[in-house]
Amino acid sequence: MAAGGRVRFNVGGQLFETTTTTLANAGRDSMLGALLDASWNVSSSSPGGGVAEYFIDRNPACFAVLLDLLRTGSLHVPPHLPEKLLYREALYYGLLDHVRAARWGAFDGDRLRLAASVPGRAPGDGTAIRASPDGGCCVAHGGAVRVYNWMLDERRPVNDAAYLDAATLLIAARERLGKCDGGMAAFSAASGDLRHRFRVAHDRQVKSFTAGALAFDQDSRIFASCKGRLNEYGIGVWDRVTGEQADFFYEHPGVDLGDADKLQWLDATRALMVATLFPKADNCFIGLLDFRAKNVVWAWSDAGVAASLDDKRVLHAIAMEDERSVCVINQYDDLGFLDLRSGSGGVRWSSRSKLMNRKVPGEESCYPKLATHGGQLFSSMNDSISVFSGPEYVLTSTLRRSHGGAICDFSIGGDRLFALHSEENVFDVWETPPPPII
Repeated sequence: MAAGGRVRFNVGGQLFETTTTTLANAGRDSMLGALLDASWNVSSSSPGGGVAEYFIDRNPACFAVLLDLLRTGSLHVPPHLPEKLLYREALYYGLLDHVRAARWGAFDGDRLRLAASVPGRAPGDGTAIRASPDGGCCVAHGGAVRVYNWMLDERRPVNDAAYLDAATLLIAARERLGKCDGGMAAFSAASGDLRHRFRVAHDRQVKSFTAGALAFDQDSRIFASCKGRLNEYGIGVWDRVTGEQADFFYEHPGVDLGDADKLQWLDATRALMVATLFPKADNCFIGLLDFRAKNVVWAWSDAGVAASLDDKRVLHAIAMEDERSVCVINQYDDLGFLDLRSGSGGVRWSSRSKLMNRKVPGEESCYPKLATHGGQLFSSMNDSISVFSGPEYVLTSTLRRSHGGAICDFSIGGDRLFALHSEENVFDVWETPPPPII
C-alpha cells in the first residue's frame, strides 16, 4: 500500500490527494476502485519514495465533486458546474450509479417530491408514458414515441411502447387499413435503430396483425395481445433471445384476448393476467391464462349483468404484488378488489370518490390508471396520483402539481414516477429524496 494508504491524482493539472479507503467506496467495477487491484500496482511508491501519483486528463472541477461524493456520500454541485458535464465525467469514472443514488433515494411513494416538469416536443398531446429501468422514459404521441434518457435528454424518436430492458424499446403498432405495417418490433432506445421485427404465423403462414398490450416473464418470454384479419385473435408469445414465435393462445368463446388493455405476468402463479376493459369492450373480462395447459384457470366478467349509465364499469386493473387479488378502478374512481383465490364472487368496492374527487367543471377527464410498486398501490384520478399503503391499502399520500390538466397515464421505474398530463404537452418526474447523511 502507498505511504499512509494515500494516493495522489493529477487531474488536468490540478493535484488531489486521497486514501485507498475513499477509493474503495467507488466499488471494484469503477475506474477508481480498480486502482486497488494489484495489477494497477497502487502499492508501489513513486520513484522518490513518496505517495503514488496518477495523471488523468479530465475535468478537475468535476473530479473534485466526485471525490467529495466518495468521501461523504453527499453530492454537492457548485452553481457554475453544469450537471450534464458532471454526469459525463461520472460515466467516465464508472460513478454514475453513485451520482444517481445521491440525487434520489430508493422509491417510496409517501416521500416523492416533484423533481422536474418536461415540456413535450411533438405535435399533439401525449397518450401514454412508460418508465425505463434506468430512470429514463418514453412518451407516445399518436404514431410516434419520444425517448428520454435518465438525464431527461431527448433521444432520437422512434414509433409506439414498453421497455424490454434499459437499452431496448419494444413497439406495438396498429395495422393500417390496406397496409401490412402493424405488429411488434424491438428498437434501440439510444439510436432508434430497428433490431428485430416479431412475426406471427398461423398454420405455418406468416400473417399480418395488430399488436396491443405487452408483458414479459422471468423466462425470457414476451407476450402481446394480437388481432389478425381472419379472427386470428389471441395472445402471442415470443422468445426474447431469438425473437421467434414460441406459442399462441387463441381466444375461447366469451374470452376476449385480442383486444386486451392489460397483460401482466404473475411469477408465483405462473400465469398471465389478461384484462379487456370498458370502453374498448362492452363487457369487461379479467382472466388468468395457463400456457402449459392452454386453459383459463380463473376468470371474472360482468357479461350478463344488466348495465345502466350509473353502473360501475371497470376501467383499469392490476394484479397485486402478493398475487392474491386484482385491484380494479371504475369511472367514479372507486377502488375494488377481486379475490384470485376464489372461483366466484364479484368486485368488493371501496368507495372513495365522495371524499377525493377534485374534478374541475369543464376540465378534460382521463380514465384512471393503476400501478403497484414496493407494496404500495398507486391510482391516478383527475390531476393527482393517490398512494395507498399497508395491508388495508389506506390512503397515505397524494401527488399533485398546480397545472397541466388531468393525468392520462403514469409509470414507475428506475426509482422514479413519471406522470403524463393531457391538457399540456408535459410530463412530471417525481423522485424520493435521498436519506440524510448522519
